[in-house]
Amino acid sequence: MTDPLDGFDIENPKLPKAIKKNAMASGGYPYEDKLDSEIYEAHMYELQKQLVLLQAHLAKTGERVMVVFEGRDAAGKGGTIKTYLANLNPRYNLIAALPKPNDRERTQWYFQRYVDWLPAAGETVLFDRSWYNRAGVEPVMGFCTPEQTEHFLEEAPEFEKRLTRDGIHLFKFWLSIGREMQLKRFHDRRHDPLKVWKLSPIDIEALNKWDAYSKARDEMLSRTDTQYAPWTVIRANDKRRGRINVIQTMLDKLDFTGKSSKAIGDIDPNITMAAADFMKLSKSD
Repeated sequence: MTDPLDGFDIENPKLPKAIKKNAMASGGYPYEDKLDSEIYEAHMYELQKQLVLLQAHLAKTGERVMVVFEGRDAAGKGGTIKTYLANLNPRYNLIAALPKPNDRERTQWYFQRYVDWLPAAGETVLFDRSWYNRAGVEPVMGFCTPEQTEHFLEEAPEFEKRLTRDGIHLFKFWLSIGREMQLKRFHDRRHDPLKVWKLSPIDIEALNKWDAYSKARDEMLSRTDTQYAPWTVIRANDKRRGRINVIQTMLDKLDFTGKSSKAIGDIDPNITMAAADFMKLSKSD
């Protein structure tokens, strides 16, 4: 099988035909085309009305929600978060996108700087990457030692157990994309003057570390997928289907006044998967 990287030059404004042709189907994606835009907009409108009702419920009850978004670079984490927040009050719905730790933070307990972002009563905090950097980006790029990653994988389930025991609703999403789709999105960013800022030197370096990221992902999912804090994998080659299924998953799991199963709709089992089921298929990712 030809490596999609062969002959690929991100500086060339012309995307190789093989990458463009195979992007949607890459990673074993189950659909040939994107979800129709009219169907997407109509369904998303209903989902966002449900999110407004959920927001009112959380404000009234004081319940707390945390959402962790992980995935490869260009998987669609930021866009999914933006869609979720589109019609919600930013005072109670917060984005946590932490930069790399400073000198002081590097000497702290690893989870310490994330604790500052835990939600208060009525709040929802959405993490655009999280403590799981220690299980993915950091070991693959050599930013931490194997011992530090192993310690993290032992400690993370205990940390999350404490959060959920305290009553926090914790969601963990891994957004999965195929290799050709990642290449296409990187290329699109490189040649779009409004999106080029999204492409970092680390992104470019990661292009040749696909297998290392896959191995780290599988180890992370297998070690930190628990009954109280399970992983949900969203196959996200089509951003529209991915965003709908993320929001559906959250609305389905939470109880709130005015909840409508009809408005939420059926979660697509071809897009939304338990971690164990996904890993059985991950050899094609």
